[in-house]
Amino acid sequence: MNSLIRIPLFFAAFILLGLIFGYITFKLLSFSRTVEVPSLTSMTLVEANEALNRAGLYLKIEGEDYDASVLSGKIIRQDIPAGNKVKEKRAIKVVISKGPRVSSVPSLVDETLGEAEGILIQKGLRIGRALHVHSDSVEKGRIVAQKPEPDERLSDTITVLVSLGPHELSYSSPDFINKTLDEAKEIAGKIGLVVEARGTGDTVRSQRPKPGTPVKSGETVYLETKEDITND
Repeated sequence: MNSLIRIPLFFAAFILLGLIFGYITFKLLSFSRTVEVPSLTSMTLVEANEALNRAGLYLKIEGEDYDASVLSGKIIRQDIPAGNKVKEKRAIKVVISKGPRVSSVPSLVDETLGEAEGILIQKGLRIGRALHVHSDSVEKGRIVAQKPEPDERLSDTITVLVSLGPHELSYSSPDFINKTLDEAKEIAGKIGLVVEARGTGDTVRSQRPKPGTPVKSGETVYLETKEDITND
């Protein structure tokens, strides 16, 4: 009779002991140390591995990709952003740079900034700096020059000069009154003014803006003409 009672008690004690060990294991796992993920971008694999080891994490290489801004062999991106909190002993996946797709830069001169960026993206490149300069020969918004130039060896960054167009020059509006329309257009053209005329004659009767008013190259001068009546 006593042996029959001991058997159920033995099994009950065994189950209770298993539950206790399970609870302790769960608590130990749930209280694992939380650590902050370091930034690995632009690090070598050795540098990244050391940084992760210090944080109690591990490095895992997920793949490679082209990137013109990160040197070959260095890390482009990581699966968990820097600053995030994770449980220690976790693997952080990284992608390694293969460098740019090409070894030289295509010609970007006379392209708009948007067109140039599109060309470079297709080749795994990008513009590092865009500087704006005035140019009398290149249309506003288009690229005047680039560094490195086409077929030169690729450097870390691509710099382009983008045209602001010609400098705005200020003048005093000429006096066109009583001049012929052709004379007025010739004078206006010399300082970059645009002429818009109305009327039936060939002689300027009035103008806007008035003579002596400040004007800038590229502005429009409105002329009203009259018939040129001469007495015989």
